[in-house]
Amino acid sequence: MALKCGIVGLPNVGKSTLFNCLTNAKAQAANFPFCTIEPNIGVITVPDERLTKLSEFVHPERVVPTTVEIVDIAGLVKGASKGEGLGNQFLANIRECDALIHVLRCFDDPNVVHVDGSVNPVRDKEVIDMELQLKDLDSIDKKLGRVRNTAKAGVDKEAKKAFDVLTIYKAHLESGKSARSVQVKEEDKIYVADLQLLTAKPVLYACNVDEKSVKTGNKYVDLVKNLVKDENAEVVFIAAAIEADIAQLESFEDRKTFLADMGLDQPGVNVLIKAAYRLLNLQTYFTAGVKEVRAWTISKGMTAPQAAGVIHTDFEKGFIRAEVIKYKDFITLGSEAACREAGKLAQEGKEYVVGDGDVMHFRFNV
Repeated sequence: MALKCGIVGLPNVGKSTLFNCLTNAKAQAANFPFCTIEPNIGVITVPDERLTKLSEFVHPERVVPTTVEIVDIAGLVKGASKGEGLGNQFLANIRECDALIHVLRCFDDPNVVHVDGSVNPVRDKEVIDMELQLKDLDSIDKKLGRVRNTAKAGVDKEAKKAFDVLTIYKAHLESGKSARSVQVKEEDKIYVADLQLLTAKPVLYACNVDEKSVKTGNKYVDLVKNLVKDENAEVVFIAAAIEADIAQLESFEDRKTFLADMGLDQPGVNVLIKAAYRLLNLQTYFTAGVKEVRAWTISKGMTAPQAAGVIHTDFEKGFIRAEVIKYKDFITLGSEAACREAGKLAQEGKEYVVGDGDVMHFRFNV
């Protein structure tokens, strides 16, 4: 299950610096792989201490983490919704992403020019929100135009329902609010699903702070938190300049020493990636054997057959049962054999909802 996050933000807020740190994530995760698909797309590993711990017990031939695809989307300018600057490219790239990491500048530095002349993350957020909302309004208006006559005729109930739902979205966007906060029934969202509304995508706000604010944040971060408190969105703060320094260090020990000197437990990019994972309501289960220990990404609430299907569709089609060991039990007892002997290996059927961190084997027949 691929996770694709787009990094958005105004020019000069630290967006590209952050992207470069993320795409140098091989420096954050020891022997895990990294590749670049295109100059503005990177595939990075999701940091998970549990994967490392499992590999220490199993001693596999290889360790395979799950990955995140990060897209560095062209910097937005006012008028992007009408094609200004790289607007059309920017908006098309956003449409392809599952979630957005919105980078906001939250530091003062006279040597780094702000595109609007001053540091104001509230204004910066509103600029991007407005451009995305205007584009969504355009999409809503076009579909309303297509269904209006049929809906007014009153013979097509689906057209009437679509018209009503679209009208709710239109009013919401015109009030300056994003589609992700509109109050409609879950089943009614089908009437806008084909539009891939930009402001319906889940968003994570990444406040780019200076070194002295990396642990506690600052007044700008507080402004952002207050601004988005009703959006059900997470806010993280990260010092892109520090992350760039960490990414340049060659050895794992050097990185640990650097972090200790800064009073940090882990790199900020790790915090950011984990937050992006939560943003999409994702979780991880593991397979563990002598050939490989591997992390698999699934949506929360998936059943055992659905989780098996992430490995191969045949696993889901021919699912018989899942053998499940809870992560804590595996680590406490030290091996699959020990868990089996202690009665900690459960046989689960088709209705089992996979837990985060479950260590699983699937039995299937095709």
